[in-house]
Amino acid sequence: MSQGKVAVAMSGGVDSSVAAWLVKEAGFDATGVTLRLYEKSNEECPMCEAEDARKVATLMGMDHFTLDYREAFNENVVCRFVNSYFNGKTPNPCIECNKYIKFGKLCEEAKKLGFTHVATGHYAQIEYSEEKQRWLLKKGANAEKDQSYVLYNLTQEQLAMTLLPLGGLSKPQVRAIAEAQGFVNAHKKDSQDICFVPDGDYSGFIKHFTGKMPEAGNFVDTSGKILGPHKGIINYTIGQRKGLGLALCKPMYVKSKDPVTNEVVISEDAELFSQELDARDVNLIACDSFEGDIRLKARIRYKHKEQWATVTMTGKTTAHVVFDEPVRAVAKGQSVVFYDGDYVFGGGIIS
Repeated sequence: MSQGKVAVAMSGGVDSSVAAWLVKEAGFDATGVTLRLYEKSNEECPMCEAEDARKVATLMGMDHFTLDYREAFNENVVCRFVNSYFNGKTPNPCIECNKYIKFGKLCEEAKKLGFTHVATGHYAQIEYSEEKQRWLLKKGANAEKDQSYVLYNLTQEQLAMTLLPLGGLSKPQVRAIAEAQGFVNAHKKDSQDICFVPDGDYSGFIKHFTGKMPEAGNFVDTSGKILGPHKGIINYTIGQRKGLGLALCKPMYVKSKDPVTNEVVISEDAELFSQELDARDVNLIACDSFEGDIRLKARIRYKHKEQWATVTMTGKTTAHVVFDEPVRAVAKGQSVVFYDGDYVFGGGIIS
């Protein structure tokens, strides 16, 4: 007897394929859904991912279809990415994609199509707390692959209808399942870069996407002294040392970027550390709201080691964070995610 109808987001990779197999093994009526998100370059096969997903779905006796989300992805992910860079920020498009596309638009459409659940191949876990009477998001059992950081925007409604079958597994275990089942993508390489910028050349992508060359400006030190010209603020990231094109007598790093003056501020490494930050668009998972200060661990980047901090809500969706010890290279546009042990308490965008 089926436990419900599940739309499994299948990218064509091994993770989502094994997620689909596990959902089906658990007794759900599973259907594979591939999201077409962006136009690929001439060197890439536009439908290769969908074809791999279809082959795996067919092997398992599952239906499969493709949804064209290119317009929504362009508006909510790519344009936000580009605008953030021009505004001196460092965005995380995977977080935006999860918020607006994979757990926003897909969940809404899945409900309209009669599905009870959506499943993905993320390495994280979802639990229901009888004590708190709410859904909780927990780190993946395998710390190396844990993706809870990029899922902090999930709402209670989305958590309730989401299945994350890989949460208790490691990557070798996932590949072993895929190989045992004869999946065509069992040994497919993991994607390392942003999906729509596969070569990792963010500034090149932005130039091509907008048709505009970034305006040159000046590198300055923290006192405002001009140290030389830069090639446009989109070419630099916070904490960057190499590729500045400056002849300096000591190592210097990008500390901040000012889109108003078009200046890139550089400093010595010690000046990259700060102890406080503000966050906007805060989403709380562990509770609806809280008053006063709360002690949590916080992560300011995907692979950043969590640090103890005091978190205070300064508004309905804004927060102030004070770390016990200074943290390096806090970047506007990245997300700060709060953890209570292994559970995601919430998170927001560093402002």
